[in-house]
Amino acid sequence: MPRPIFDPVVHQPQRLQICALLAPTRGLPFAEVRDEVGLSDSALSKHLRSLEAEGYVSIARQLTQGRRTTHVTLTHAGREALCGHVSELQRLARLVSPRPRVRFS
Repeated sequence: MPRPIFDPVVHQPQRLQICALLAPTRGLPFAEVRDEVGLSDSALSKHLRSLEAEGYVSIARQLTQGRRTTHVTLTHAGREALCGHVSELQRLARLVSPRPRVRFS
C-alpha cells in the first residue's frame, strides 16, 4: 500500500478524474477519456502532458486503418501516486469529520 502523500499533480480536479478513470482499466482511447471527463481535446491534451511529464500516464499513438488513434494508460507510478493521494485525502477527511462526544452524567 502506498504511503499517504498529497500529490499536487494528481490533486488538480480534472487530473484526479483522469487518473481515477484509468485506474481500473488497461488504458482507454483518448476520445473515451475526453468524453467521460467532459473536456475539450486541447484541455485533455494539456492535462495528459502534465501527467506524462511526471511519468503518471503513458500515451501511445498509432495508425490504425489509416486513422491516427491515441491510447492513454495509467503507469505504475501513476497508480502509486493516485493511491497515495487518495489515502492522504482520506486521512485528512478523518481529521475533520465530526466525532461523537462522550457525555458524562
